[in-house]
Amino acid sequence: MAYRYRPIPAWGGCAVRRVLVGVCCGSLLALAACGPGGQDDGRGGRPPPAPAGVTAAAGSATTVHVMWNRPGGDAGITGYEVYRGTTRVARVPGAEHMVDVTGLRPSTRYTFTVRARNADGDLGPAGGPVRATTPAAVAADGAAPTRPGRPHARAAGSRAVQLSWGRSTDDLGVASYDILQGGTKIHSVGGAQTAAVVTGLRPGTRYSFTVRARDAADNVSRASAAVRLTTPRDADGGRGTAPTAPTGFRAGSHRADGAYYLDLSWDPPRADGVITEYQIRLDGRPATSLMWGGKAPRGRATYSFYTGRESGVTHRVRLRARLPDGTWGAFSAERTVTTGRRDRPAES
Repeated sequence: MAYRYRPIPAWGGCAVRRVLVGVCCGSLLALAACGPGGQDDGRGGRPPPAPAGVTAAAGSATTVHVMWNRPGGDAGITGYEVYRGTTRVARVPGAEHMVDVTGLRPSTRYTFTVRARNADGDLGPAGGPVRATTPAAVAADGAAPTRPGRPHARAAGSRAVQLSWGRSTDDLGVASYDILQGGTKIHSVGGAQTAAVVTGLRPGTRYSFTVRARDAADNVSRASAAVRLTTPRDADGGRGTAPTAPTGFRAGSHRADGAYYLDLSWDPPRADGVITEYQIRLDGRPATSLMWGGKAPRGRATYSFYTGRESGVTHRVRLRARLPDGTWGAFSAERTVTTGRRDRPAES
């Protein structure tokens, strides 16, 4: 089917670049940094298990960072719902396992629970509950904490890393520390801690971590120097995971409303979680990022995007997935497509 783009503004704190308008098998595809979860369809299928390892830590006087463990294997989870007391405050895609709850009151104790949702829309039991107290509000605080000291890292098996770093200082106190992997926040701990364990990693994979300090007024320090390490391979000498590139990648083109579109289809790589984001490269350059705002396909995926109005233009295209541990997987095989010409690519 034909698709078209329309620009939309950011909403809910999510930077949304554009939305792909079109319905395929009843799902809306969205190019966005986040999106709403689905509603319970009441079909009464077997619900997913309760999320394990739920934690909550105040990030500032008005925010709390809620985090939980990823399930092992294929648990069929497509999303999570986070509750403050009995009020749902966030929906999180199945490939993620944390959220910052904002708009809270200073000096207040909150209780949080997390529930998982499966592909049938069934909600599982709540994990937790966990509690966190926001610190007191700070008036007219414009000074950020000092930069954390250089972190140190030690592998804790093939799928976890122990991090430690030098303490930051702040005129009114450090409320929390953010841990970033490759520039993406993946964890948060209280301001009294200077160590953390990062889990859900892949064996035989190189990672880079930095740390930022945050005060009660949400002032954020500069990121620390980076620490890099490679997780050990599994005992059998392998990475312990399936290849990370999408397979069965095919590319063709079609014409609609006087313009040409590339039509892509592929099978997602196997991973410990649902893959919701892909990066597409066209002619050797990043073309767009694709994220499913609703239910991400667990089987074969399809996508079409605009390339121009000229016939006879040859394009090279490939794509890769952002894996549940935050790293990018390997690129698919590259396909060549000429607009206006029937394409017959070989399977990868």
